[in-house]
Amino acid sequence: MPKMKSNRAAMKRFKVTGTGKIKRQKAGRSHLATGKSRKRKRQLRKPTLVHPYEEKRIKRLILA
Repeated sequence: MPKMKSNRAAMKRFKVTGTGKIKRQKAGRSHLATGKSRKRKRQLRKPTLVHPYEEKRIKRLILA
């Protein structure tokens, strides 16, 4: 049986931290920015962690 392939789209979107958690960028910053407050746009710049509930699914995609 051949090796499993990693999902390349997921590899580009997620990074694994040193402790094994998964880091992602926040959504909603690409357009329609004039209607969003300065504070909201600033907070969207920072990366965040994937919820533990979703972690297992994403690890399966990127560490296959």
